[in-house]
Amino acid sequence: MPQEKEKKIDRFFFTIVIVLLVVGFAMFLSASLGLLAKNEVKFYGVLFSQIALGLVGGISALIITSKIHYKFWRTYAFYIFLATILLMFLVFIPGLGLSHGGARRWVDLRLFSFQPAELLKLGFILYVAAWFSWVKQKVTDVRYGILPLGIMLCIVAVLLFMQPDTKSFILMLAVGGSMLFVSGVPWKYLLGTFLIGVIVLGGLLFTTPYLQSRVKTFIDPSNDPSGSSYQLQQSLIAIGSGGVFGRGFGQSIQKFSYLPEPQGDSIFAVVGEEFGFVGGVILIILYIAFALRGIRIAYYAPDMFARLFVLGIVLLITFQSFLNIASIIGVFPLTGVPLVFMSQGGTSLFFSLAAIGIVLNISKYQKSRPV
Repeated sequence: MPQEKEKKIDRFFFTIVIVLLVVGFAMFLSASLGLLAKNEVKFYGVLFSQIALGLVGGISALIITSKIHYKFWRTYAFYIFLATILLMFLVFIPGLGLSHGGARRWVDLRLFSFQPAELLKLGFILYVAAWFSWVKQKVTDVRYGILPLGIMLCIVAVLLFMQPDTKSFILMLAVGGSMLFVSGVPWKYLLGTFLIGVIVLGGLLFTTPYLQSRVKTFIDPSNDPSGSSYQLQQSLIAIGSGGVFGRGFGQSIQKFSYLPEPQGDSIFAVVGEEFGFVGGVILIILYIAFALRGIRIAYYAPDMFARLFVLGIVLLITFQSFLNIASIIGVFPLTGVPLVFMSQGGTSLFFSLAAIGIVLNISKYQKSRPV
């Protein structure tokens, strides 16, 4: 039987996360100067949330989850998933739910607000990993594999479309499909699932005006430059003006009055302007290294549940990060997803770091060969 490695976390993976976290916070501070120039009060509120909830809270959560044995999550997977679904209803309670930009996705806790959808993503990944590990070889049967996943996706779709939050559903659909593939489902079923996903997304596109606007912007970036194409236009100007090596840290011009939400989902444009093509490539390499090392941890995980759970977490963070970068450089329609470890969003950073702690705990129990 393969022997367990010494119970120490994967230091290389942890180092990559720390580097991304440090770089991310530095870029967040630089990008937030644009917000400071516009609204000083809002700047300090955003800074407080990012530090208190995102950094301090997130690092504390990482430490705690890294010490909890990963089998604990499998035991309570159903109850955790159910709790995350119930939390989603908080955004619809008057006086508690917050609206912004036509979407109702936040819960106001007075000191800070948080997005229940961030927790729902983890709850979904957890339950999918637990379910597939429970049914084991039966996952190749439609009744135990594709059908339960489809039911779970339908439940989260209803809750997310009510907000609306299409981007979170797309991420969960992509991660859930990847976990289904790794669990050993036959290709013909995967192809059928993919086609169903395409049909669902196509239906969303034809029934959702703001999605149609973003696709039109993607096809023709010059369309409506002062409206739907404004963010993409300003992002490309920022990245282009950075050249090869950039203007220098803190020297971005576009973050002042030009880039919408420079500290949010436009932050990669600030990276491109301040550190140029070289800086952007280095950042992308860091995310690739994060993904590859995370996949390695999943490959040598001690059991199927751990493998699928790690894979789901790593793919969620990776897909979201590259979706953000791709949309900012114009190779994918704008999605509004934050760049993990960098963009404004204390809730996103908190739960991302909590999930990283779980991956680190599982890394303690890696086998010398895959199971």
